[in-house]
Amino acid sequence: MGGRSLSGFLLDTHIWLWHAFEDDRLPIGLRRVIDRGANCWLSPVSVWEVGLLVDRGRLELEMPLRQWVTQTHGRIPLREAPLTTDVAVRVHEIDLPNRDPGDHLLAATALVYDLTVLTVDTNLTDADWLPTRSR
Repeated sequence: MGGRSLSGFLLDTHIWLWHAFEDDRLPIGLRRVIDRGANCWLSPVSVWEVGLLVDRGRLELEMPLRQWVTQTHGRIPLREAPLTTDVAVRVHEIDLPNRDPGDHLLAATALVYDLTVLTVDTNLTDADWLPTRSR
């Protein structure tokens, strides 16, 4: 085990969604980072979370999930941050104030690959051991 350093930025799921839907809640500084394609990464966990939102009726897409993900990846220059055994083990070595498995997996991914999480989620930004950017 042992992650290789990817460096750059890992999008939290809500940041990915806000960018994809051009939502005004996305801070302009984060929008610029993503638009520049500045080494931005996306975890498969975010795709899973979007699927859960669709399944639960909390998000409507104008097309099937697979097609939406493919189309979104075509518009936003994101790389895939692999979900590995090292990430799965790291989840159990971190402490977040919530029990959200998505947050834990994203935080572990960021730590394993030396990525800064783009997020406005205070469960992540308040963790002083996790590199985050919220503006």
